[in-house]
Amino acid sequence: MGQEFDPITLEILWRRLISVVDEADGAVARTAFSSLLRDAHDYTCMFTDKKGRELAQGSFATPGQSGAMALGIKNLVNKRSLDEYKPGDVFITNDPWALAGHLNDICVISPIFYKDRVTAFTACVFHHSDIGGRVSSDNHDVFEDGLFIPMVKLYDGGVLNEAVMEMIRWNVRTPDEVTGDIRSQIAANHVCEEKIIQMLDEYKMDGLDDLADEIINRTENSMREAIQKVPDGIYKAEGIVEQMEGKGDVVIKASIQVHGSDITVDLDGSSPQVDWGGNVVYNFTYAYVFMAMKSMFDPEIPNNDGCTIPIAMKAPEGSVVHCKFPAAVAARMQIGHFLTEIIYRAMAGALPDRVIAGSGGTPATMNVFYGRRNNGSPWHSVIIRGGGMGASATNDGYYDFIFPANGANTPVEIFESDTPLLVEKREIITDSGGAGKMKGGLGRRVIFRAPDDEYAPLPPVNLGIQSGRYRYPPEGLFGGKDGLKAQFLINGKPGNSYGLTQFGPGDKVIIDVAGGGGYGNPFERDVELVESDVADGYVSVEKAKEDYGVVIDPETMKTEPEETAKFREALKRA
Repeated sequence: MGQEFDPITLEILWRRLISVVDEADGAVARTAFSSLLRDAHDYTCMFTDKKGRELAQGSFATPGQSGAMALGIKNLVNKRSLDEYKPGDVFITNDPWALAGHLNDICVISPIFYKDRVTAFTACVFHHSDIGGRVSSDNHDVFEDGLFIPMVKLYDGGVLNEAVMEMIRWNVRTPDEVTGDIRSQIAANHVCEEKIIQMLDEYKMDGLDDLADEIINRTENSMREAIQKVPDGIYKAEGIVEQMEGKGDVVIKASIQVHGSDITVDLDGSSPQVDWGGNVVYNFTYAYVFMAMKSMFDPEIPNNDGCTIPIAMKAPEGSVVHCKFPAAVAARMQIGHFLTEIIYRAMAGALPDRVIAGSGGTPATMNVFYGRRNNGSPWHSVIIRGGGMGASATNDGYYDFIFPANGANTPVEIFESDTPLLVEKREIITDSGGAGKMKGGLGRRVIFRAPDDEYAPLPPVNLGIQSGRYRYPPEGLFGGKDGLKAQFLINGKPGNSYGLTQFGPGDKVIIDVAGGGGYGNPFERDVELVESDVADGYVSVEKAKEDYGVVIDPETMKTEPEETAKFREALKRA
Protein backbone atom coordinates (compact mmCIF):
# COMPACT_ATOMS: atom_id res chain seq x y z
CA MET A 1 0.00 0.00 0.00
CA GLY A 2 1.33 3.43 -0.94
CA GLN A 3 2.13 6.18 1.50
CA GLU A 4 -0.78 8.53 2.25
CA PHE A 5 -0.54 12.26 2.99
CA ASP A 6 -2.89 14.38 5.05
CA PRO A 7 -3.87 17.70 3.38
CA ILE A 8 -1.51 19.85 5.46
CA THR A 9 1.53 17.63 4.89
CA LEU A 10 0.71 17.36 1.20
CA GLU A 11 0.58 21.15 0.83
CA ILE A 12 3.86 21.55 2.71
CA LEU A 13 5.59 18.95 0.54
CA TRP A 14 4.13 20.38 -2.67
CA ARG A 15 5.40 23.87 -1.83
CA ARG A 16 8.70 22.39 -0.70
CA LEU A 17 9.21 20.85 -4.13
CA ILE A 18 8.70 24.23 -5.80
CA SER A 19 11.07 25.92 -3.35
CA VAL A 20 13.70 23.30 -4.18
CA VAL A 21 13.52 24.19 -7.88
CA ASP A 22 13.51 27.89 -7.05
CA GLU A 23 16.71 27.39 -5.07
CA ALA A 24 18.29 25.71 -8.09
CA ASP A 25 16.99 28.63 -10.15
CA GLY A 26 18.72 31.02 -7.76
CA ALA A 27 21.99 29.14 -8.17
CA VAL A 28 21.84 29.93 -11.88
CA ALA A 29 21.38 33.65 -11.22
CA ARG A 30 24.51 33.61 -9.05
CA THR A 31 26.74 31.51 -11.31
CA ALA A 32 25.73 32.05 -14.96
CA PHE A 33 28.11 33.95 -17.23
CA SER A 34 25.66 35.34 -19.81
CA SER A 35 23.53 38.42 -19.04
CA LEU A 36 20.71 36.75 -20.98
CA LEU A 37 20.58 34.28 -18.10
CA ARG A 38 21.67 36.35 -15.10
CA ASP A 39 19.49 39.35 -15.89
CA ALA A 40 16.89 38.35 -18.47
CA HIS A 41 16.17 34.92 -16.88
CA ASP A 42 15.91 33.00 -20.15
CA TYR A 43 16.21 29.57 -18.57
CA THR A 44 14.05 26.94 -16.84
CA CYS A 45 14.76 24.48 -14.04
CA MET A 46 12.48 21.53 -13.28
CA PHE A 47 12.48 18.01 -11.98
CA THR A 48 10.42 14.90 -12.65
CA ASP A 49 9.65 11.63 -10.94
CA LYS A 50 11.48 8.49 -12.06
CA LYS A 51 8.93 8.00 -14.87
CA GLY A 52 9.83 11.41 -16.32
CA ARG A 53 6.55 13.02 -15.25
CA GLU A 54 7.03 16.69 -14.37
CA LEU A 55 6.61 17.38 -10.66
CA ALA A 56 7.74 20.98 -10.28
CA GLN A 57 9.28 23.83 -12.21
CA GLY A 58 10.78 27.14 -11.17
CA SER A 59 8.38 29.97 -10.36
CA PHE A 60 9.90 32.10 -13.12
CA ALA A 61 10.08 29.36 -15.75
CA THR A 62 9.69 30.33 -19.39
CA PRO A 63 6.50 28.74 -20.83
CA GLY A 64 8.06 27.70 -24.13
CA GLN A 65 10.93 25.90 -22.44
CA SER A 66 8.97 24.41 -19.55
CA GLY A 67 6.06 23.20 -21.67
CA ALA A 68 8.38 21.61 -24.20
CA MET A 69 10.53 20.09 -21.44
CA ALA A 70 7.49 18.49 -19.82
CA LEU A 71 6.95 16.47 -23.00
CA GLY A 72 10.57 16.04 -24.03
CA ILE A 73 12.23 14.92 -20.81
CA LYS A 74 9.63 12.19 -20.34
CA ASN A 75 10.58 10.77 -23.75
CA LEU A 76 14.33 11.18 -23.28
CA VAL A 77 14.71 9.56 -19.86
CA ASN A 78 12.51 6.61 -20.79
CA LYS A 79 14.74 5.68 -23.73
CA ARG A 80 16.97 3.98 -21.15
CA SER A 81 15.99 1.58 -18.42
CA LEU A 82 16.51 2.84 -14.86
CA ASP A 83 19.26 0.25 -14.40
CA GLU A 84 21.41 2.01 -17.01
CA TYR A 85 21.73 5.22 -14.97
CA LYS A 86 24.57 5.69 -12.48
CA PRO A 87 25.15 8.25 -9.71
CA GLY A 88 27.10 11.16 -11.16
CA ASP A 89 25.73 10.78 -14.70
CA VAL A 90 24.97 14.03 -16.51
CA PHE A 91 23.44 14.13 -19.99
CA ILE A 92 23.43 17.03 -22.43
CA THR A 93 21.45 17.75 -25.61
CA ASN A 94 20.03 20.62 -27.63
CA ASP A 95 18.08 18.50 -30.14
CA PRO A 96 15.24 20.90 -31.13
CA TRP A 97 12.82 18.06 -31.89
CA ALA A 98 13.48 16.35 -28.57
CA LEU A 99 13.11 19.43 -26.38
CA ALA A 100 12.63 23.18 -26.67
CA GLY A 101 12.65 23.82 -30.38
CA HIS A 102 15.96 25.43 -31.33
CA LEU A 103 19.68 24.80 -30.89
CA ASN A 104 20.33 27.66 -28.47
CA ASP A 105 18.28 25.87 -25.79
CA ILE A 106 20.78 23.40 -24.31
CA CYS A 107 19.41 20.97 -21.72
CA VAL A 108 21.42 19.27 -18.98
CA ILE A 109 19.71 16.26 -17.33
CA SER A 110 20.80 14.32 -14.24
CA PRO A 111 19.29 11.32 -12.43
CA ILE A 112 18.68 11.71 -8.69
CA PHE A 113 19.55 8.62 -6.66
CA TYR A 114 18.14 7.86 -3.21
CA LYS A 115 18.83 4.65 -1.32
CA ASP A 116 20.75 3.37 -4.34
CA ARG A 117 17.77 3.74 -6.70
CA VAL A 118 16.73 6.37 -9.23
CA THR A 119 13.96 8.35 -7.59
CA ALA A 120 13.77 11.41 -9.90
CA PHE A 121 15.41 13.39 -12.68
CA THR A 122 16.44 17.03 -12.60
CA ALA A 123 16.87 19.15 -15.73
CA CYS A 124 17.89 22.65 -16.64
CA VAL A 125 17.47 24.36 -20.01
CA PHE A 126 19.45 27.52 -20.80
CA HIS A 127 18.98 29.73 -23.83
CA HIS A 128 22.67 30.06 -24.64
CA SER A 129 23.51 33.36 -26.31
CA ASP A 130 25.94 31.63 -28.64
CA ILE A 131 25.61 28.27 -30.34
CA GLY A 132 27.72 29.09 -33.39
CA GLY A 133 26.15 28.87 -36.83
CA ARG A 134 24.75 31.66 -38.95
CA VAL A 135 23.00 34.06 -36.61
CA SER A 136 19.98 34.95 -38.72
CA SER A 137 16.28 34.23 -39.05
CA ASP A 138 16.67 33.48 -42.75
CA ASN A 139 18.62 30.23 -42.37
CA HIS A 140 17.44 27.49 -44.71
CA ASP A 141 18.06 24.41 -42.57
CA VAL A 142 19.06 23.46 -39.04
CA PHE A 143 22.68 22.93 -40.11
CA GLU A 144 22.99 26.69 -40.63
CA ASP A 145 21.48 27.30 -37.18
CA GLY A 146 24.55 26.11 -35.27
CA LEU A 147 25.99 23.18 -33.32
CA PHE A 148 23.62 20.20 -32.93
CA ILE A 149 24.30 18.11 -29.79
CA PRO A 150 22.49 14.77 -29.65
CA MET A 151 21.71 13.20 -26.26
CA VAL A 152 25.17 12.27 -24.93
CA LYS A 153 26.81 11.82 -21.54
CA LEU A 154 28.68 14.89 -20.40
CA TYR A 155 29.64 13.14 -17.15
CA ASP A 156 29.82 9.36 -16.87
CA GLY A 157 29.59 8.33 -13.23
CA GLY A 158 31.03 11.71 -12.19
CA VAL A 159 33.85 11.74 -14.78
CA LEU A 160 33.77 14.61 -17.28
CA ASN A 161 33.77 13.72 -20.98
CA GLU A 162 36.41 16.25 -22.00
CA ALA A 163 35.89 15.52 -25.71
CA VAL A 164 32.28 16.73 -25.62
CA MET A 165 33.20 19.94 -23.83
CA GLU A 166 36.07 20.55 -26.23
CA MET A 167 33.80 19.98 -29.23
CA ILE A 168 31.42 22.64 -27.90
CA ARG A 169 34.27 25.08 -27.24
CA TRP A 170 35.50 24.90 -30.85
CA ASN A 171 32.07 25.48 -32.40
CA VAL A 172 31.02 28.71 -30.66
CA ARG A 173 32.28 32.29 -30.84
CA THR A 174 32.58 32.88 -27.08
CA PRO A 175 33.66 29.50 -25.63
CA ASP A 176 34.42 30.65 -22.09
CA GLU A 177 30.93 32.06 -21.68
CA VAL A 178 29.19 29.03 -23.18
CA THR A 179 31.11 26.41 -21.20
CA GLY A 180 30.78 28.52 -18.06
CA ASP A 181 27.01 28.57 -18.50
CA ILE A 182 26.94 24.78 -18.99
CA ARG A 183 28.75 24.39 -15.68
CA SER A 184 26.11 26.67 -14.14
CA GLN A 185 23.45 24.25 -15.39
CA ILE A 186 25.29 21.35 -13.77
CA ALA A 187 25.46 23.32 -10.51
CA ALA A 188 21.70 23.98 -10.63
CA ASN A 189 20.99 20.27 -11.06
CA HIS A 190 23.32 19.48 -8.15
CA VAL A 191 21.43 21.92 -5.89
CA CYS A 192 18.12 20.34 -6.88
CA GLU A 193 19.44 16.83 -6.19
CA GLU A 194 20.88 17.81 -2.81
CA LYS A 195 17.67 19.47 -1.62
CA ILE A 196 15.42 16.62 -2.76
CA ILE A 197 17.52 14.11 -0.83
CA GLN A 198 17.36 16.35 2.25
CA MET A 199 13.56 16.44 1.99
CA LEU A 200 13.27 12.67 1.64
CA ASP A 201 15.51 12.16 4.68
CA GLU A 202 13.63 14.73 6.74
CA TYR A 203 10.21 13.17 6.07
CA LYS A 204 11.50 9.56 6.18
CA MET A 205 10.20 8.80 2.70
CA ASP A 206 11.40 5.88 0.57
CA GLY A 207 11.09 7.89 -2.64
CA LEU A 208 8.85 10.27 -4.58
CA ASP A 209 6.49 7.78 -6.26
CA ASP A 210 3.52 8.11 -3.91
CA LEU A 211 3.88 11.87 -3.56
CA ALA A 212 4.09 12.22 -7.34
CA ASP A 213 0.90 10.19 -7.87
CA GLU A 214 -0.98 12.29 -5.31
CA ILE A 215 0.15 15.65 -6.72
CA ILE A 216 -0.41 14.73 -10.36
CA ASN A 217 -3.85 13.20 -9.73
CA ARG A 218 -5.05 16.19 -7.72
CA THR A 219 -3.79 18.62 -10.36
CA GLU A 220 -5.51 16.70 -13.15
CA ASN A 221 -8.80 16.74 -11.22
CA SER A 222 -8.51 20.49 -10.66
CA MET A 223 -7.97 21.15 -14.37
CA ARG A 224 -10.87 18.91 -15.32
CA GLU A 225 -13.23 20.66 -12.93
CA ALA A 226 -12.39 24.00 -14.55
CA ILE A 227 -12.78 22.68 -18.11
CA GLN A 228 -16.18 21.16 -17.36
CA LYS A 229 -17.60 24.63 -16.72
CA VAL A 230 -17.22 25.51 -20.41
CA PRO A 231 -20.09 24.44 -22.72
CA ASP A 232 -19.24 21.52 -24.98
CA GLY A 233 -18.59 22.58 -28.53
CA ILE A 234 -16.04 23.37 -31.21
CA TYR A 235 -14.41 26.78 -31.07
CA LYS A 236 -12.39 28.03 -34.05
CA ALA A 237 -9.99 30.82 -34.96
CA GLU A 238 -7.15 31.47 -37.33
CA GLY A 239 -4.29 33.92 -37.37
CA ILE A 240 -2.01 35.40 -39.99
CA VAL A 241 1.69 35.66 -39.16
CA GLU A 242 3.85 37.83 -41.40
CA GLN A 243 7.03 36.51 -42.96
CA MET A 244 10.03 38.33 -44.40
CA GLU A 245 9.61 40.38 -47.57
CA GLY A 246 8.85 38.39 -50.70
CA LYS A 247 7.25 35.44 -48.92
CA GLY A 248 3.56 34.79 -48.38
CA ASP A 249 2.02 35.05 -44.95
CA VAL A 250 1.78 32.05 -42.64
CA VAL A 251 -1.71 30.94 -41.63
CA ILE A 252 -2.35 29.09 -38.37
CA LYS A 253 -5.77 27.50 -37.92
CA ALA A 254 -7.06 26.17 -34.63
CA SER A 255 -10.17 24.09 -33.97
CA ILE A 256 -10.74 23.48 -30.26
CA GLN A 257 -13.12 20.74 -29.20
CA VAL A 258 -14.37 20.84 -25.62
CA HIS A 259 -16.02 17.61 -24.56
CA GLY A 260 -16.76 17.23 -20.87
CA SER A 261 -13.42 17.64 -19.10
CA ASP A 262 -11.28 16.96 -22.19
CA ILE A 263 -9.93 19.41 -24.75
CA THR A 264 -8.49 18.59 -28.17
CA VAL A 265 -6.77 21.31 -30.15
CA ASP A 266 -6.52 20.52 -33.88
CA LEU A 267 -4.17 22.70 -35.96
CA ASP A 268 -5.04 21.06 -39.27
CA GLY A 269 -5.04 23.54 -42.15
CA SER A 270 -2.03 25.49 -40.88
CA SER A 271 0.61 26.47 -43.44
CA PRO A 272 3.36 24.06 -44.52
CA GLN A 273 6.80 24.49 -42.97
CA VAL A 274 8.77 27.41 -44.37
CA ASP A 275 12.26 27.76 -45.84
CA TRP A 276 13.51 30.04 -43.05
CA GLY A 277 13.96 29.75 -39.29
CA GLY A 278 10.38 30.36 -38.16
CA ASN A 279 9.45 26.65 -38.12
CA VAL A 280 8.06 25.27 -34.86
CA VAL A 281 8.56 21.74 -33.54
CA TYR A 282 5.64 19.85 -31.98
CA ASN A 283 6.84 20.29 -28.38
CA PHE A 284 7.16 24.07 -28.66
CA THR A 285 3.77 24.39 -30.32
CA TYR A 286 2.18 22.34 -27.56
CA ALA A 287 3.92 24.49 -24.94
CA TYR A 288 2.13 27.67 -26.02
CA VAL A 289 -1.19 25.93 -26.68
CA PHE A 290 -0.95 24.56 -23.14
CA MET A 291 0.08 27.96 -21.78
CA ALA A 292 -3.12 29.51 -23.13
CA MET A 293 -5.30 26.73 -21.75
CA LYS A 294 -3.66 26.73 -18.34
CA SER A 295 -3.93 30.52 -17.99
CA MET A 296 -7.64 30.44 -18.85
CA PHE A 297 -8.78 27.43 -16.86
CA ASP A 298 -6.61 27.04 -13.76
CA PRO A 299 -3.90 29.71 -13.57
CA GLU A 300 -3.15 29.44 -9.84
CA ILE A 301 -2.34 25.75 -9.45
CA PRO A 302 1.40 24.98 -9.91
CA ASN A 303 2.42 23.36 -13.18
CA ASN A 304 3.08 19.63 -13.28
CA ASP A 305 2.25 16.63 -15.45
CA GLY A 306 -1.35 16.57 -14.23
CA CYS A 307 -2.11 19.90 -15.92
CA THR A 308 -1.39 18.49 -19.37
CA ILE A 309 -3.40 15.25 -19.17
CA PRO A 310 -6.80 16.75 -20.18
CA ILE A 311 -5.30 18.71 -23.11
CA ALA A 312 -4.48 16.90 -26.35
CA MET A 313 -3.12 18.46 -29.53
CA LYS A 314 -3.05 17.41 -33.17
CA ALA A 315 -0.68 19.11 -35.60
CA PRO A 316 -0.01 17.84 -39.13
CA GLU A 317 3.60 16.75 -39.58
CA GLY A 318 5.39 18.89 -42.12
CA SER A 319 3.39 21.97 -41.19
CA VAL A 320 4.88 25.15 -39.75
CA VAL A 321 3.60 24.10 -36.30
CA HIS A 322 5.05 20.55 -36.52
CA CYS A 323 8.06 20.81 -38.77
CA LYS A 324 10.24 17.93 -39.90
CA PHE A 325 14.03 17.62 -39.64
CA PRO A 326 16.18 19.31 -40.96
CA ALA A 327 14.03 22.46 -41.06
CA ALA A 328 15.59 25.69 -39.81
CA VAL A 329 14.18 26.49 -36.37
CA ALA A 330 16.40 29.24 -34.91
CA ALA A 331 13.57 31.82 -34.98
CA ARG A 332 10.78 29.47 -33.89
CA MET A 333 9.33 32.03 -31.48
CA GLN A 334 8.45 34.35 -34.40
CA ILE A 335 5.60 31.97 -35.23
CA GLY A 336 5.33 29.79 -32.11
CA HIS A 337 4.45 32.66 -29.77
CA PHE A 338 1.28 33.32 -31.78
CA LEU A 339 -0.29 30.01 -30.74
CA THR A 340 -1.43 31.43 -27.39
CA GLU A 341 -3.05 34.46 -29.03
CA ILE A 342 -4.94 32.31 -31.55
CA ILE A 343 -6.22 30.02 -28.79
CA TYR A 344 -7.45 33.09 -26.88
CA ARG A 345 -9.20 34.36 -29.99
CA ALA A 346 -10.95 31.03 -30.48
CA MET A 347 -12.16 30.90 -26.87
CA ALA A 348 -13.05 34.62 -26.55
CA GLY A 349 -16.75 34.05 -27.14
CA ALA A 350 -16.97 31.35 -24.47
CA LEU A 351 -14.58 32.93 -21.96
CA PRO A 352 -14.57 36.70 -22.62
CA ASP A 353 -13.35 37.50 -19.10
CA ARG A 354 -10.35 35.17 -19.32
CA VAL A 355 -8.66 36.25 -22.53
CA ILE A 356 -6.63 39.27 -23.61
CA ALA A 357 -6.25 41.20 -26.85
CA GLY A 358 -3.19 40.86 -29.07
CA SER A 359 0.16 41.71 -27.48
CA GLY A 360 3.11 43.63 -28.89
CA GLY A 361 5.42 41.16 -27.15
CA THR A 362 3.95 38.41 -29.36
CA PRO A 363 6.44 37.49 -30.62
CA ALA A 364 9.14 38.62 -28.25
CA THR A 365 11.84 40.70 -29.94
CA MET A 366 15.26 39.10 -29.73
CA ASN A 367 18.36 40.98 -30.82
CA VAL A 368 21.64 39.10 -31.23
CA PHE A 369 24.62 41.48 -31.39
CA TYR A 370 28.15 40.26 -32.05
CA GLY A 371 31.47 41.37 -33.48
CA ARG A 372 34.97 42.36 -32.36
CA ARG A 373 36.16 45.11 -30.09
CA ASN A 374 38.83 47.59 -31.18
CA ASN A 375 41.52 45.24 -29.80
CA GLY A 376 40.20 42.33 -31.87
CA SER A 377 38.62 40.35 -29.01
CA PRO A 378 35.21 38.79 -29.77
CA TRP A 379 32.01 39.93 -28.06
CA HIS A 380 28.50 38.53 -28.21
CA SER A 381 25.31 39.63 -26.46
CA VAL A 382 21.61 38.82 -26.69
CA ILE A 383 18.73 40.90 -25.38
CA ILE A 384 15.05 39.97 -25.41
CA ARG A 385 12.41 42.66 -25.19
CA GLY A 386 8.65 42.83 -24.97
CA GLY A 387 6.00 45.25 -26.19
CA GLY A 388 2.65 46.37 -24.91
CA MET A 389 0.54 43.57 -23.47
CA GLY A 390 -3.02 43.19 -24.70
CA ALA A 391 -5.81 44.56 -22.51
CA SER A 392 -8.34 42.33 -20.75
CA ALA A 393 -11.95 42.80 -19.63
CA THR A 394 -10.84 44.30 -16.32
CA ASN A 395 -7.30 45.65 -16.79
CA ASP A 396 -5.22 47.77 -19.11
CA GLY A 397 -2.36 45.92 -20.76
CA TYR A 398 1.00 46.04 -19.01
CA TYR A 399 3.60 48.26 -20.60
CA ASP A 400 6.64 46.73 -22.26
CA PHE A 401 5.87 43.13 -21.34
CA ILE A 402 7.23 39.88 -22.80
CA PHE A 403 4.10 37.79 -23.41
CA PRO A 404 3.32 34.92 -23.79
CA ALA A 405 6.95 34.19 -23.10
CA ASN A 406 8.50 35.18 -19.81
CA GLY A 407 11.65 37.14 -19.15
CA ALA A 408 13.15 40.37 -17.93
CA ASN A 409 14.91 43.37 -19.38
CA THR A 410 18.69 43.42 -19.46
CA PRO A 411 19.77 46.67 -17.75
CA VAL A 412 21.41 49.25 -20.00
CA GLU A 413 24.50 49.26 -17.79
CA ILE A 414 24.95 45.51 -18.23
CA PHE A 415 24.46 45.66 -22.01
CA GLU A 416 26.99 48.48 -22.35
CA SER A 417 29.52 46.58 -20.25
CA ASP A 418 29.04 43.41 -22.34
CA THR A 419 29.37 45.21 -25.69
CA PRO A 420 31.17 48.20 -27.26
CA LEU A 421 27.75 49.73 -28.12
CA LEU A 422 25.87 52.58 -26.45
CA VAL A 423 22.18 52.86 -25.63
CA GLU A 424 21.13 56.44 -26.37
CA LYS A 425 17.49 56.10 -25.38
CA ARG A 426 15.00 53.63 -23.96
CA GLU A 427 11.43 54.85 -23.61
CA ILE A 428 7.81 53.82 -23.87
CA ILE A 429 5.99 55.11 -26.97
CA THR A 430 3.08 57.52 -26.51
CA ASP A 431 -0.17 56.44 -28.22
CA SER A 432 1.18 52.97 -29.03
CA GLY A 433 -1.42 51.10 -26.94
CA GLY A 434 -4.67 50.26 -28.70
CA ALA A 435 -7.63 52.33 -27.49
CA GLY A 436 -10.42 50.56 -25.65
CA LYS A 437 -12.52 50.51 -22.54
CA MET A 438 -9.32 48.91 -21.28
CA LYS A 439 -6.24 50.31 -23.03
CA GLY A 440 -3.55 48.17 -24.60
CA GLY A 441 -0.10 48.36 -23.06
CA LEU A 442 2.45 50.74 -24.56
CA GLY A 443 5.32 49.54 -26.71
CA ARG A 444 8.94 50.58 -26.32
CA ARG A 445 11.66 52.32 -28.33
CA VAL A 446 15.37 51.60 -27.91
CA ILE A 447 18.09 53.52 -29.76
CA PHE A 448 21.53 51.90 -30.07
CA ARG A 449 24.66 53.58 -31.42
CA ALA A 450 28.06 52.27 -32.39
CA PRO A 451 30.62 54.81 -31.17
CA ASP A 452 33.04 56.27 -33.71
CA ASP A 453 35.79 57.28 -31.29
CA GLU A 454 38.77 55.36 -29.88
CA TYR A 455 36.32 52.83 -28.38
CA ALA A 456 34.66 52.04 -31.72
CA PRO A 457 34.24 48.32 -32.50
CA LEU A 458 35.90 46.86 -35.54
CA PRO A 459 33.41 46.83 -38.44
CA PRO A 460 31.08 45.23 -39.05
CA VAL A 461 28.77 45.02 -36.04
CA ASN A 462 26.39 42.11 -36.70
CA LEU A 463 22.75 42.24 -35.64
CA GLY A 464 20.39 39.29 -36.00
CA ILE A 465 16.74 40.18 -35.35
CA GLN A 466 13.87 37.90 -34.43
CA SER A 467 10.67 39.85 -34.16
CA GLY A 468 7.37 40.61 -35.88
CA ARG A 469 4.36 42.97 -36.05
CA TYR A 470 5.93 45.12 -38.77
CA ARG A 471 2.95 44.75 -41.12
CA TYR A 472 0.12 43.42 -38.96
CA PRO A 473 -0.46 45.14 -35.61
CA PRO A 474 -1.68 43.42 -32.42
CA GLU A 475 -5.45 43.18 -32.75
CA GLY A 476 -7.99 44.61 -30.33
CA LEU A 477 -10.90 42.61 -28.93
CA PHE A 478 -14.62 43.37 -28.61
CA GLY A 479 -14.35 46.82 -30.21
CA GLY A 480 -10.89 47.67 -28.90
CA LYS A 481 -8.47 49.19 -31.41
CA ASP A 482 -5.21 47.68 -32.64
CA GLY A 483 -1.87 48.54 -31.09
CA LEU A 484 0.83 50.48 -32.95
CA LYS A 485 3.03 48.41 -35.29
CA ALA A 486 6.74 47.72 -34.77
CA GLN A 487 9.57 49.24 -36.80
CA PHE A 488 13.31 48.80 -37.30
CA LEU A 489 15.44 51.66 -38.65
CA ILE A 490 19.15 52.12 -39.34
CA ASN A 491 20.17 55.76 -39.71
CA GLY A 492 16.50 56.58 -40.27
CA LYS A 493 15.91 54.03 -43.05
CA PRO A 494 14.09 50.66 -42.77
CA GLY A 495 16.45 47.79 -41.97
CA ASN A 496 16.29 44.05 -42.63
CA SER A 497 13.65 43.04 -40.11
CA TYR A 498 14.18 39.29 -40.38
CA GLY A 499 17.72 38.58 -41.46
CA LEU A 500 21.25 39.52 -40.51
CA THR A 501 22.04 43.25 -40.52
CA GLN A 502 25.49 44.81 -40.42
CA PHE A 503 26.40 48.34 -39.39
CA GLY A 504 29.49 50.22 -38.32
CA PRO A 505 30.95 53.03 -36.19
CA GLY A 506 28.69 56.08 -36.01
CA ASP A 507 25.57 54.21 -37.16
CA LYS A 508 22.35 54.48 -35.17
CA VAL A 509 19.75 51.70 -34.80
CA ILE A 510 16.14 52.35 -33.71
CA ILE A 511 13.96 49.41 -32.69
CA ASP A 512 10.29 50.03 -31.82
CA VAL A 513 8.31 47.14 -30.35
CA ALA A 514 4.55 47.15 -30.93
CA GLY A 515 1.87 48.23 -28.48
CA GLY A 516 -0.92 45.94 -27.25
CA GLY A 517 -4.48 45.79 -28.53
CA GLY A 518 -7.35 47.43 -26.64
CA TYR A 519 -10.37 45.64 -25.17
CA GLY A 520 -13.92 46.98 -25.49
CA ASN A 521 -15.42 50.22 -26.85
CA PRO A 522 -13.03 53.16 -26.27
CA PHE A 523 -15.99 55.51 -25.69
CA GLU A 524 -16.83 53.50 -22.58
CA ARG A 525 -13.47 54.23 -20.97
CA ASP A 526 -13.67 56.21 -17.77
CA VAL A 527 -12.98 59.88 -18.56
CA GLU A 528 -10.73 60.21 -15.49
CA LEU A 529 -8.55 57.36 -16.73
CA VAL A 530 -8.11 59.08 -20.08
CA GLU A 531 -7.21 62.34 -18.35
CA SER A 532 -4.66 60.51 -16.21
CA ASP A 533 -3.16 58.81 -19.29
CA VAL A 534 -2.72 62.19 -20.97
CA ALA A 535 -1.16 63.75 -17.87
CA ASP A 536 1.33 60.84 -17.67
CA GLY A 537 2.28 61.10 -21.33
CA TYR A 538 0.79 57.73 -22.28
CA VAL A 539 -1.90 59.22 -24.56
CA SER A 540 -1.64 62.49 -26.48
CA VAL A 541 -4.26 65.24 -26.29
CA GLU A 542 -5.09 64.60 -29.95
CA LYS A 543 -5.58 60.85 -29.51
CA ALA A 544 -7.64 61.36 -26.36
CA LYS A 545 -10.16 63.22 -28.51
CA GLU A 546 -9.88 61.09 -31.63
CA ASP A 547 -9.93 57.65 -30.01
CA TYR A 548 -11.80 58.21 -26.75
CA GLY A 549 -13.93 61.28 -27.46
CA VAL A 550 -12.41 63.05 -24.46
CA VAL A 551 -11.63 66.76 -24.90
CA ILE A 552 -8.68 67.93 -22.80
CA ASP A 553 -7.36 71.47 -22.45
CA PRO A 554 -3.70 71.29 -23.59
CA GLU A 555 -2.67 74.02 -21.13
CA THR A 556 -4.32 72.77 -17.94
CA MET A 557 -4.31 69.08 -19.01
CA LYS A 558 -7.79 68.80 -17.53
CA THR A 559 -10.94 67.41 -19.12
CA GLU A 560 -13.56 69.80 -20.47
CA PRO A 561 -16.71 67.95 -19.31
CA GLU A 562 -19.33 69.70 -21.46
CA GLU A 563 -17.27 69.50 -24.64
CA THR A 564 -16.45 65.86 -23.92
CA ALA A 565 -20.11 64.93 -23.40
CA LYS A 566 -21.13 66.62 -26.67
CA PHE A 567 -18.26 65.12 -28.64
CA ARG A 568 -18.80 61.58 -27.34
CA GLU A 569 -22.50 61.78 -28.12
CA ALA A 570 -21.75 62.97 -31.66
CA LEU A 571 -19.27 60.14 -32.18
CA LYS A 572 -21.77 57.57 -30.93
CA ARG A 573 -24.42 58.86 -33.34
CA ALA A 574 -21.91 58.77 -36.18
